[in-house]
Amino acid sequence: EVQLVESGGGLVQPGGSLRLSCAASGFTFSRNSMFWVRQGPGKGLECVSFISDRGDFEYYVESVRGRFTISRDNAKNTAYLQMNNLEPEDTAVYYCAGDPKVGCLGARELTDFGYWGQGTQVTVSS
Repeated sequence: EVQLVESGGGLVQPGGSLRLSCAASGFTFSRNSMFWVRQGPGKGLECVSFISDRGDFEYYVESVRGRFTISRDNAKNTAYLQMNNLEPEDTAVYYCAGDPKVGCLGARELTDFGYWGQGTQVTVSS
């Protein structure tokens, strides 16, 4: 059974940092790209970042480029999203996901991925 478990969310002031983790099991993690998507209040699903199976390719949506860093540890079956200089607009539920059916940039719902976690809330507010 595929399982993704996110952790690391919370409440942080603007300009602060958080590190999200995604622990994976039930599939060959090292052979799969991993994705971070988010859904803000009243907003649709947004592809935030993804990383190739070996970690040699990364993508970031323009709004987070230079502030967020995606990484992975294939020995630990874990993906990470380091988020620095957080802004109120980053407030959302963050999900890690895998096996996109339409590509991350084309995803509009979590069901556009083959599997996803339960999500972790990130709130940026003073």
